[in-house]
Amino acid sequence: MTRWDSLLAVQEHDTTVDQLAHRRRTLPARAELDQAMTQISAIEAQMAEVEARRHELAKAQQRLEDDISSISEKAVQHDKALYSGTISNPRELQAMQDEIAALRRRISQLEDQDLELMEQIEPLDAEISRLALERAALDESGSGMRAGIAEDEVAIDGELAAVKAERDAIAAEVDGTLLEEYEALRPKMGGIAIARLVGGSCGGCHLALSAVEVARLKKLPPEEPAWCEECGRLLART
Repeated sequence: MTRWDSLLAVQEHDTTVDQLAHRRRTLPARAELDQAMTQISAIEAQMAEVEARRHELAKAQQRLEDDISSISEKAVQHDKALYSGTISNPRELQAMQDEIAALRRRISQLEDQDLELMEQIEPLDAEISRLALERAALDESGSGMRAGIAEDEVAIDGELAAVKAERDAIAAEVDGTLLEEYEALRPKMGGIAIARLVGGSCGGCHLALSAVEVARLKKLPPEEPAWCEECGRLLART
């Protein structure tokens, strides 16, 4: 195996590592999970809005019920005074009876308002329950997706470890200076630092080299490094 064969093998393994890493980052379940999380966020916002409306109605209902309780207590006290025998003046008795009647009417009005609020709250409670069930279903689905992603990651990580081990073993056979050149070029060349010269074209950028350059490369000793005049990648000529 020539130095170029060894370096090409390193390149092949590095390309496989890049592909596996890309596959790991772009697992289809990740996009599905992101979509589910977006739906959950939308549900949470919707639920917060519904709960805020319900909270305001509940506060209004509580105020009504407090008023009903207070007025009812007042009416009870007036009833007791009316029938206690302590009031004998007919006018005072009539006034007391009129006030009790007014209190009862007010209680009735407030109870009607309370009923209206209850009717407004009921559909909000149903909506909150519906949203909670939808959120729970998405949570369960998300948990399944996360488990699937974790399994896929473990499988890919196993492949990565094996490929990297093979790569390191081959790289150990490559000349240190040449390997450094290769490692420096890879980030600049989209991960492909060395390619074969195929006919008169670079196998990396797929551009045709000039006839003069091809002739010059053919005259170089097989082990001497050469670079593509178009893209700057190392060229393996055997």
